[in-house]
Amino acid sequence: MTIQTDQTNRTAAASQAAQSSRAIQSIQAARISTDRSAYVTRTATQTAVLDRNEPEPRASSSPSGPPGAPEGAGGLDGLDGLDGLDGLDKDFQHQLPGASAVPDPPVPSGPSGPSGSSTPAAPAPAAPAAQPNTAGPQTPDDWAAHLREAAPSAQTAALLGALESKKLSPRGRIDALAVLERHAAWFAARQVHLLADIAAHAESAPPSSERDIDTQLLNNGDYATEEVACALRISNATATERLQIAKELAGQYANTLGLLEGGEICYMQARNLANACRVLEPKAAARVETAMATRMPTQATGQSSRALRRQVIKADPEGYQRRLELRTKEREIVRYPQDDGMITWGATVPADLGARFDQAVDAHATTLVVDGRTLSQRRVDALADLILNRPALPSGSHASSESEAPQGLSRRPTTALVHVTVPLDVLIGVSEDPAELKGYGPITATQARTIAFAEGTIWRRLITHPKTGLLIKTDPATYRPTAEAERHVIARDQQCAFPSCRMPAQRCDLDHVKEFDHDHPESGGKTVPANLIPICRRHHLMKHRGNWTVTRDAVTGITTWVSPTGHIYLNTPRNYAE
Repeated sequence: MTIQTDQTNRTAAASQAAQSSRAIQSIQAARISTDRSAYVTRTATQTAVLDRNEPEPRASSSPSGPPGAPEGAGGLDGLDGLDGLDGLDKDFQHQLPGASAVPDPPVPSGPSGPSGSSTPAAPAPAAPAAQPNTAGPQTPDDWAAHLREAAPSAQTAALLGALESKKLSPRGRIDALAVLERHAAWFAARQVHLLADIAAHAESAPPSSERDIDTQLLNNGDYATEEVACALRISNATATERLQIAKELAGQYANTLGLLEGGEICYMQARNLANACRVLEPKAAARVETAMATRMPTQATGQSSRALRRQVIKADPEGYQRRLELRTKEREIVRYPQDDGMITWGATVPADLGARFDQAVDAHATTLVVDGRTLSQRRVDALADLILNRPALPSGSHASSESEAPQGLSRRPTTALVHVTVPLDVLIGVSEDPAELKGYGPITATQARTIAFAEGTIWRRLITHPKTGLLIKTDPATYRPTAEAERHVIARDQQCAFPSCRMPAQRCDLDHVKEFDHDHPESGGKTVPANLIPICRRHHLMKHRGNWTVTRDAVTGITTWVSPTGHIYLNTPRNYAE
């Protein structure tokens, strides 16, 4: 009897669930239909406002844009008079080679017939070739360069379809690539606004007893997460993070969101700032954002991440030290399975200990025979040798430290050179500003002092300019740099001087900016730090064989690279004062 009752209950529950599902689907279908009608009406009205020469709303039937969308979204008409685009008029599509293939959406030319359809007008004739419009950009390359300088907006986004790769020169393709990247940031900012509103609605939604579909689907944050995850085809964890980041950017970091919307920074930079500042008090977080607002637009993502860590330490050094102590207790071995029978194996440890690990592995790798293995392969083999080939302790021995190991079996620690750049006032305890750990980035003043006063520490004097924060000192004029000059350049730049490269400087070649003249050394480039830069082997070859040119400002230390297409890229050296 109990079984029959359970079966009856399950049948009734299933029937009720099916009815509820059909009811929700019916509501959703009605809402979608209503939303579509409202969208068509709204966008048609917006088109009438934007199209200043056509007071009547114009519904586009162009296959390249959504029904009722502004004509600029599907073709290249209807964009005259839009602010922010110099020289933009409705004849510009005829100035673009091949642009006549873009369909010209029909416009209503009279009252609708019984079926509600309208008679489309013939497309406007092309502008006479003898009278080109010279008010603005004329070619696809011109438009790519023009849009690269324009702030992203709905109007500029409507022009992206004109930047067809086959119609662009190599230089134009680079400009178009930059245009698309800036618009990707603009689109990301628009998503942030939407996600922030979704999160706000989810948190303030009334009780689910109200029967409207929005409340049923988004009556709390969990449901909002599920909806966002399904809509964007991402995991729930990623959706949760996207919602959290959006709330923080829209609510607390308006300046950063503005930079993202203007295409000045990428979403990853904005995301990193929100994540890094989450541990700070609002006032400290505001100081960090202010400091980063002038840096992020000119920095690559990796550079801004390093600068961000430094600013977080400066904003709250005591809090950073407390978090470091807590995280140190969480140190662990990590393993990440990879494809093809491989695994990523390592450890999560304090930065100073990780630097010692790295230097010890490098030092041991240099003792291995060079037999065709790459440096990366030898480093891995050196790690394996250090771990697996330790001298075995005699049976029954339980030595827990080097001091307790039986005589003759103690392994002497591998000599490791750990580079820490620390201001004198930090070293003597007057200031708590961050120091710089080579290979990692900013560390706390306490960490720096611990390393500086550890047994066996070797100090080398590095003199920095008091105003610019750049490393200074120079040396001689032979082809090969002296050991001191080499140390100077490596410490000064720390990484490959090519803007997008992060190869550590100690693994790079030292190259003359102005070529050294072997026949007449006195008239060629000098072998001094001001004329030397570290370049990885790939970019070294590219500099000499790939028609790239490079110059370096001796005062600011900024390296300027000019590509074969004529584009200019800057690489700013490490500023030890920031």
